Amino acid sequence: MARTKISKSSSTAYPIKPLAGYVLVEPAESEEKTASGIILPESAQEKPAMGTVLSVGAEMVLETGKRLQAPVEPGDKVYYKKWGGDEIKYGGKELKLVKFDDLMALVEE
Repeated sequence: MARTKISKSSSTAYPIKPLAGYVLVEPAESEEKTASGIILPESAQEKPAMGTVLSVGAEMVLETGKRLQAPVEPGDKVYYKKWGGDEIKYGGKELKLVKFDDLMALVEE
């Protein structure tokens, strides 16, 4: 795994500022009902792999000198790897810190 240097520039609109190479995501609410209308208990609800970007960390500078820019901006809706990211709690909300590499798609609505 390559070591990184942290660039000073960071775009955030949230009090938590991710470090270089990370984004802060608020996961979407899990589905409480199936398509056929069956209500699921909380233990059976699948955690979503989609959410809204709240804050973006600075670009990463790899050992090779190459700069890796954040592929998203605050407010973007994204899909991320199901088991990617680390869960944190802040202000009563469950949030995720997700690496740039764990982001898979941008939702354009």
